[in-house]
Amino acid sequence: MKYKNILIIRTDRIGDVLLSTPAIQAARQAFPSSRIAFMTRPYTKDIVEGNPYLDEVIIYDKDGSHRSLLATIMFGLDLRKYKFDLAIILHSTVRINFIAFLAGIPKRVGFARKAAFLLTDKLPYVKPSGDKHESEYNLDVVRAAGIDFDARGFLPLLAVSKDAQISVDNFLINNGISAKDKLVGIHPGASCPSRIWPVKNFSKLADALAGNYGFKIIVLGVGMDFKLAEQLKANMNKDCLIIKYFTIQFTAALLKKCLFFISTDTGPAHIASAVGTPCITIFGRKKQGLGPVRWRPLGKDNMVLHKDIGCTECMAHNCRKGFACLQATTVDEVLDVAKKFI
Repeated sequence: MKYKNILIIRTDRIGDVLLSTPAIQAARQAFPSSRIAFMTRPYTKDIVEGNPYLDEVIIYDKDGSHRSLLATIMFGLDLRKYKFDLAIILHSTVRINFIAFLAGIPKRVGFARKAAFLLTDKLPYVKPSGDKHESEYNLDVVRAAGIDFDARGFLPLLAVSKDAQISVDNFLINNGISAKDKLVGIHPGASCPSRIWPVKNFSKLADALAGNYGFKIIVLGVGMDFKLAEQLKANMNKDCLIIKYFTIQFTAALLKKCLFFISTDTGPAHIASAVGTPCITIFGRKKQGLGPVRWRPLGKDNMVLHKDIGCTECMAHNCRKGFACLQATTVDEVLDVAKKFI
């Protein structure tokens, strides 16, 4: 079937939206002349604005102007003006399924969860098993809409604006970093302690990279991660530059300048990968659906460090073993992997 107006929806976090961009490419490959829009949150709009396979980005501010039920209803009804004939819902929630229903979209495809009766076409919700990558789960939704495509070569995409590149260039110059300096990015934080490698290890790693190889160390320390970044710097013998504020475009432009990026399992790792910077990601938990099989950054040069220490059941953030799986990855092991990019 030929779809003329397609709405793709993903409204959760940075990594989730980045790993949804191959689904955009799949829809565009199948329908080169159709109109394709992407609905997301204000927080993640920088990921998809500028995407060459999209015609429009629609913002749903679920934590702000569209927070109330009435505002959500009005938002959904307002979408009718676009006359979408297909909704590809990559992460079904009650609100999102309700909005697609209110928008009068005749074909609404998504996973069978959270008010799935509002969908016209449903896939079994198997994501928690973590048997394949999140990007593949997203492509499964596109396939369920009856869309044929060749996914070979599909990778997450983030288009970096010229303004962001200029802003980063000026920022680095103002902080004493020249175009000749070799940069390495580090992100020590994450939203859950089950994903945070010990900060003292990051400090030792940063010292080794700066002292032995002459790298300038860039540390992402925004919001709740700022204290970790400060601890990292305080424990170093060398110096580093902490990034205290965050926009996705600025971060993408900054990480694009890095020779490689070392991170926990978190959104900036996917940003680095999407702009072509090799990424070393340190994973801990092995709980189904939470490990690197599903959530590793995609890219040919990316590396994952993940230790299975034999837990019969992973308790994730309720771990009773002090996150021993994260502790098991040593500084020397990360440094050995990093040497491949030096």
